[in-house]
Amino acid sequence: MENYNFSWDQLGDIDEGRPNLGQRTSVTVYRLMQYTMRAVLEKEYGEEKTKLLLVQAGRLAGREFCKNVLDASLPLNKFIAQLHDTLVDLEVGVLKVEKSDVENLNFILTVSEDLDCSGLPVKGVTVCDYDEGFIEGIFNVYTGKNFDVKEVDCWSTGERTCRFTVEQKVG
Repeated sequence: MENYNFSWDQLGDIDEGRPNLGQRTSVTVYRLMQYTMRAVLEKEYGEEKTKLLLVQAGRLAGREFCKNVLDASLPLNKFIAQLHDTLVDLEVGVLKVEKSDVENLNFILTVSEDLDCSGLPVKGVTVCDYDEGFIEGIFNVYTGKNFDVKEVDCWSTGERTCRFTVEQKVG
């Protein structure tokens, strides 16, 4: 497992620091940060390296999110229900499980109204690299196993939901 100079407490006490504005912000501001950061990274490092960095950042975030927000001791069906409810409560997106092979830990998940891409122009490529890593990190902490997560459908490919394959790495 990679070590990063990050800890959950670096997020600070948002309730104390934002007594009037609170926890919420606009999707436009979030996307402005994400897509300008992506543009700078792509200029400096190229598209392939940028995708890798966004997946790594998402993986770290997913691990920390699972450890600090979710109850990883729940049985799988309750864990997924909790994850769904938490993502809706935080206005990240609406998670659904389309297909589940629990024995092999392979899944197909969708996230509708996705924070990262719902409503983007169609470009013909998937853009939810961070989300791939985020989902991977959550499943890694929950199961203790490694996963390959791949976005196969995205709003920016013309779909109306993001679809991810989640497959346990074998070997």
